[in-house]
Amino acid sequence: MELVILGSGTSVPHPKRAAAANWLETSGGSLLLDIGPDTSHRMAQEGLDWPALDAVWISHFHLDHLGGLTPLLFGLRWAPQVRERRKPLRIFGPSGTRQLLDAFDQANNYRLRQQCFPIEFVEVDCGNRFEVLPGVHAQTLSTPHTQESLSLRVTDRSGASLVYTSDTGYTADLAPFALGVDLLLIECSYYRAKAVSKHLELKEAMQIVSLAKPKKVVLTHLYSDWDGIDVAAEASKFWTGTIIEARDGLRLQIQ
Repeated sequence: MELVILGSGTSVPHPKRAAAANWLETSGGSLLLDIGPDTSHRMAQEGLDWPALDAVWISHFHLDHLGGLTPLLFGLRWAPQVRERRKPLRIFGPSGTRQLLDAFDQANNYRLRQQCFPIEFVEVDCGNRFEVLPGVHAQTLSTPHTQESLSLRVTDRSGASLVYTSDTGYTADLAPFALGVDLLLIECSYYRAKAVSKHLELKEAMQIVSLAKPKKVVLTHLYSDWDGIDVAAEASKFWTGTIIEARDGLRLQIQ
């Protein structure tokens, strides 16, 4: 699998970090892990095959994680690059995902689901196991961020694995959920003295990492508190494994 960081930032505007979005290329197709407001243009900037995108995962209903879904669907209705497309676009998310999109759609009769290809919704709950793409399996875990927020573990047919925590407060449940994963993509919103209880600061994130023992960890969802600080160097004070700071445009092989 290959991971492309499209947005390593948050809801707060930043000159170098777009809102949360990650492109995961698997043996079964392409999957967006969250879709922040900047995602459509970020996919194009990175030269990704956005007209052929197979699936979208929405972790929770904060706008910096799903605000790009309606602009993407609106753009796809008019994009000449998708006129011949017939395969469905599958949208996975917590219960209520379809209702939320319909509310946006009805606000101005955008007809977002009237595409030349089918739009399929799959709503999932905590602990669900499902096939997110052909031969690619997924499992969810509830996290203490919003009522609906879910972390996702993805395992390719090759055995390569990734856990995406998305936004979360501290929970001991994340360590066994991510145990031994090839890549742990974990939020690390604050350096220290976090301003919001339902996010992670560095010490908490690295406590989860040290228990989960992934092959690699990528720290993402970085507020401007981190500007001018060497993220990986600070994290290495808590754990000696491979630590990577998420940056927009970063590409990583997962194996």
